[in-house]
Amino acid sequence: MNRILADLMAFGRQYLRSRIGAFFVFIFPILLILLFGAIFSQTGSSSVTVPVQDLDNSLMSRGFLSALNNTTVVKMSMISPTVDLQSYINDNSLSVALLIPSGFQRQVLESMQANGTSQVNVTLYGDPSKSTLGQVEGVMEAVAEQMNFKLVGASRIINVDVRPVASSQYTYMDYFLPGIVGMTIMTSAMYSMTSICGEYRTRRYFKLLATTTLSKAEWLVSKILFYSLILIVSLVVTVGVGIAVWGVHVTIDGMVIAFIVVGALLFTSLGMLFGTIVKDPESGVALANAIGFPMMFLSGSFWPVESMPSYLQTVAKVLPLTYVNEGLRDAMIFRNLNSALVNLGVVAVLAALCFVVAAKLVSWKER
Repeated sequence: MNRILADLMAFGRQYLRSRIGAFFVFIFPILLILLFGAIFSQTGSSSVTVPVQDLDNSLMSRGFLSALNNTTVVKMSMISPTVDLQSYINDNSLSVALLIPSGFQRQVLESMQANGTSQVNVTLYGDPSKSTLGQVEGVMEAVAEQMNFKLVGASRIINVDVRPVASSQYTYMDYFLPGIVGMTIMTSAMYSMTSICGEYRTRRYFKLLATTTLSKAEWLVSKILFYSLILIVSLVVTVGVGIAVWGVHVTIDGMVIAFIVVGALLFTSLGMLFGTIVKDPESGVALANAIGFPMMFLSGSFWPVESMPSYLQTVAKVLPLTYVNEGLRDAMIFRNLNSALVNLGVVAVLAALCFVVAAKLVSWKER
């Protein structure tokens, strides 16, 4: 028994000295509780802004929109009736939008005269990967049922027709895949570079590099090229599996490759920047996890940013992975070149800043 206790004490001290072990036992559960609690604790009370194009502009259509606003769950923002709604959705990468057709009131009155034998559709366009679509759909179904009951009793006149915001060929997996690609860019480049810097410092590889003609910027560029190439291969494999198993219909073009390369530049530089303050690989892994996990969950990789409380949406706007994820969706799903270019520009500026700072601050000398 004494030998067991002695080994228990020795192993316990060794385990707790490990920054990785301490992180996953104590810090990681706390991060998850704080993050998931902050994200989901207020989802029921937050409202969703729904862009609306009312082509009828009648007393009945305005009454329907007023009833939706009164729920406090959705908030209407009007779209001009002169614009093409599908183009407007694509140009602005909307995740949800409502169309009330021309002749809405006339068709409702005709259906009432026919004792509800025909239905009148209002069309809800939405992104199937966003939880906000289900939330808005549920509210609209409830309001439609309430209006149906007041108009003709049990008959269903007003119906909510749900359609995807992009082409009807797209599925949930199509919308979900860009977030997985963005997350892979971050984890592959930032996590490993932070750990590599710690390992190079522990094994004194930096001291050896200092004796060569290789500059710190050149060393960083070689790592960026490596991660760019391996992430392009990862993209092809990921999309290939998605096509084979789920039949995804995403686009891979020059814009998507640009996001891979610029994303690799950003997160490799960011990993090297974090590596300037770590002394060993375990410290690197712990630091990368402490920064990477919140970024992963708050940047729209798994659920929509707009479904989070407003203060977390503000936090998401300063996280670089948010712009990588949004830009990839613009390029791979919506094919919105203008929005993709804006997101690419943000990522490129951040990448350039991180590269310059990391190349300047990293030290190849012993501390």
